[in-house]
Amino acid sequence: MPAGNPVAVDERAVIPAGARDLSLWERLLLNARAARARAYVRVMATFRELSWLAFEVVMPVLAAAAYVFIYEALDAPPQYTGFVLLGGAMTAYWMNVLWGMASQFYWEKQSGLLEIYFVAPASKVALLFGMAAGGIFMSSSRAISTIVAGSLLFDIRYDVVSWPAAIAAFLLTLSALYCLGMMFASVFLMHGREAWHLSHALQEPVYLLSGFYFPVRALGFWVGVGSSIIPLTLGLDAMRQLVFGAPDMGLLPVAWELAGLAVLTVVYFVLALQALKKMEYLAKKAGRLTLKWQ
Repeated sequence: MPAGNPVAVDERAVIPAGARDLSLWERLLLNARAARARAYVRVMATFRELSWLAFEVVMPVLAAAAYVFIYEALDAPPQYTGFVLLGGAMTAYWMNVLWGMASQFYWEKQSGLLEIYFVAPASKVALLFGMAAGGIFMSSSRAISTIVAGSLLFDIRYDVVSWPAAIAAFLLTLSALYCLGMMFASVFLMHGREAWHLSHALQEPVYLLSGFYFPVRALGFWVGVGSSIIPLTLGLDAMRQLVFGAPDMGLLPVAWELAGLAVLTVVYFVLALQALKKMEYLAKKAGRLTLKWQ
């Protein structure tokens, strides 16, 4: 540059976004784009990989069919058929939380992408939020397919008490459940190679403790209350009371269960932030966690 002829240079145009302080608007936009990009993969995979139809719709319907025939043979109340189908549909969300949220950082580490996450300027919370949004979209396609197919096959009768309350119960269940998944993502990664085994270990016991195929109060009041730390326990019980008009089969009043789900959402979100902070510290200061095979 010739002396005496300065040319104004816009520093914001030449300095990478990660090397300078971002304004609040730039930070929000960056994190929104990161969340959208992470969700995009799962949304598109829903349409491009159709093999899930066989494994995640047919299999839950077959599992539910076994319980439906048992209840019919025992001459159980007709609502039990709906209970079983709803529980079978909600397995899609639990499987997604275990394998698509809790284990995700572990898979990213094994594929070598986790290092990129930690050097990227976007918040890790935004990445997890994108994973959750994409996972909810993907799991909802499976759950809706299961509900429609099962309702036609088993002639399910619905007796909805309140649509707004039922929708609120569903949304609160998902919010608490995916906040739990965000917390597990960091915890599973810190356990290294145990992530695979932890997912397997949590799969079947939760089916039992949350009452996926029967009213949870059959386990006893205190066991049911204790298993309410799993959001699906309260969520399934509330939705069954509201969708099938069966308040006398519930563990707790619906209002209490909705309040419990709201509390679980806040608690698990705070714990997820703390676990993420600890994981980030170990990754950056201790120099482990993010490298493959470590």
